[in-house]
Amino acid sequence: MDLGLTDRVYVLTGASRGLGFATAEALVADGAKVVISARDGKRVAEAVEALGDDNAAGVIADLADPGAPRTLIDTASERFGRFDGALISVGGPKPGSAASMTDEHWRDAFETVFLGSVRAARVFASALPESGAIALVLSTSVKTPLAGLGLSNGLRPGLAMAAKDMAGEFAPRGIRILSLLPGRFLTDRNAELFAASGDASAAASEAAASIPLRRLGEPAEFGRVAAFLLSPAASYMTGSTVAIDGGILHTL
Repeated sequence: MDLGLTDRVYVLTGASRGLGFATAEALVADGAKVVISARDGKRVAEAVEALGDDNAAGVIADLADPGAPRTLIDTASERFGRFDGALISVGGPKPGSAASMTDEHWRDAFETVFLGSVRAARVFASALPESGAIALVLSTSVKTPLAGLGLSNGLRPGLAMAAKDMAGEFAPRGIRILSLLPGRFLTDRNAELFAASGDASAAASEAAASIPLRRLGEPAEFGRVAAFLLSPAASYMTGSTVAIDGGILHTL
């Protein structure tokens, strides 16, 4: 199936590795150009090299910076001549129960995870043409709490509702907004969480056993779904929360 991605240009935040980078790979494989950003300049440079200089541009950016979204849009326009959509992903907040987090932890996470994402979606949507698309990478914590991830449990559901609200607002302009709910994938973030348990191998095996498909997801499996949802092939989808989780969610 032709996804209609040839020569379209997408901005991806938090995309130097993990699910964001996997989405960039899928987009480029189908003919799109990408602008990827992250806070670590070395990783951004490595990601651009892996994708190819003709296909990708890199920007060192933090969504906590109010000017970051506009910088990314300008980079897309200046380097590739257009801007068609965005994947908004931020690093997972500090692990720990909701009650154990201090006010400072909550404020820091809100600034980056919540406000940074909402601001980026708003700024991106204001610059997108008709048929543009935005996808927010959230978590299955939107629908059910995850043990030891209190900040995510508190902030992600609100983000999903904000995305649904914005989807209704921007739909008359032909702009689509979706929320993606990844489950457990073989990413650096999950490796860190497994290691924090004290026995990474046992934690990974336990996580895999809890998934109906009995395995952790490969980032490329997420990337292909995200690329499809951002593409013109998914032109009648907006306001949806799409789980990519191996069946672990038992909610509608």
